[in-house]
Amino acid sequence: MRDNALRGVTRSTRALPTVAKPPRRAHLKRMERYDVIILGGGLVGLTLATALDAHGLTAAVVDPADPAATLAAGFDGRASAVASASWRMLEAIGIGDRLAGLGCPIRSIEVSEGIAPGGLSFEPDAADGPLGIMFENRVLRAALHAAAADAPRVTLHMQSRAEEVLRDAAGVRVRLSEGKWIAAPLLIGAEGRASPTRESSGIRVARWRYDHVAMIASVSHALPHGNVAHEIFYPAGPFAILPMLNDAEGRHRSAIVWTVNAADAPATLALPERAFAAEAEKRCGGRLGAMAMAGPRSSYPLGFHHAAKITAERLALVGDAAHGIHPIAGQGLNLGFRDVAALTQVLVEGARLGLDLGDAQLLARYERWRGLDTFLVAAATDGLTRLFGVRGRTASAVRRFGLGAVQRIAPLRQRFMAEARGETGTLPRLLEGLTV
Repeated sequence: MRDNALRGVTRSTRALPTVAKPPRRAHLKRMERYDVIILGGGLVGLTLATALDAHGLTAAVVDPADPAATLAAGFDGRASAVASASWRMLEAIGIGDRLAGLGCPIRSIEVSEGIAPGGLSFEPDAADGPLGIMFENRVLRAALHAAAADAPRVTLHMQSRAEEVLRDAAGVRVRLSEGKWIAAPLLIGAEGRASPTRESSGIRVARWRYDHVAMIASVSHALPHGNVAHEIFYPAGPFAILPMLNDAEGRHRSAIVWTVNAADAPATLALPERAFAAEAEKRCGGRLGAMAMAGPRSSYPLGFHHAAKITAERLALVGDAAHGIHPIAGQGLNLGFRDVAALTQVLVEGARLGLDLGDAQLLARYERWRGLDTFLVAAATDGLTRLFGVRGRTASAVRRFGLGAVQRIAPLRQRFMAEARGETGTLPRLLEGLTV
């Protein structure tokens, strides 16, 4: 006999030849139960699972990827800037020790219109600490995976898929690809930009493509970077130089994110290594001296998306499943970390009150907390992308005037630095370095 509680469920299935029957009562008794089920074991999903474990909540993480592949040295050549507030959260949940000494502090940020003199410089007092820390993504992924694997209240279902998801007033039930069912009061979508959970839930998304492609590479250079990050704006898109630790031979290294017009992307990516390095050296005005390639190149098309809602019945979205922005300000991963901090606080405080973790009021609190912040950051990065893409001398002169004005007006400059640190708005306790 089917469980009466399974009537009227919200059902999400992958493309299967037949639809599996809902779990019978006997299966319901045997299925593993958790406080949350997280679909997606990337940087944001694993951070959320570890943060919940640090506060006594259980989580199942379901991800189809093979850890042996995703943790391999050549899997992902990208690097990410972890803002200072995000770093405080990683320290608070026990991941900071695993990453100690593996990232390069960003002591200042310089923003300019091309290589013309002037521009904007963000350099906080030394007592305030760095604006952020640059990590290779593979280093972040390895530390987060190890932390989640060691967490006593986290169960990793790797190389597994959610073949069927049932959500209703009674809770969430998920049938995994190996046939077993797991259950929780709340489902969390953390699968990235193409989140099937978001799509199957009918959540509308505002999205568009930029006519840009981002080239990602690491380079070595003759001169030290001085822990300075550069954002140089060209009509075709921004060119970012992000400081990294020296390599094993002591060579100075930086990561570059080079935005080019989509039509030029194939030819740029196909340049011989020496030519690619020479073009990168030219675009940063030679300020780091002679450059050479220090790793493989990759590229990805740039786009924008923002979910109209980040919650539904017994569902919350985090990270790129909820929002995807242009990398112009390097805030994409940090927005996901801010989601983690807010959702962790909402769930932990709800659990202490004895509330159902899938309760609509708890999810509404998370929606209010994160909805406005993510929208404002997304709108700001989109606006900057379009503003600096306007061609012509007049537009360039206006931009240089604006950068100079921000440099001269201390409150404005402080506001921009606070945003770079991830310290604007009502901060969750984790972003202050405190447990909930």
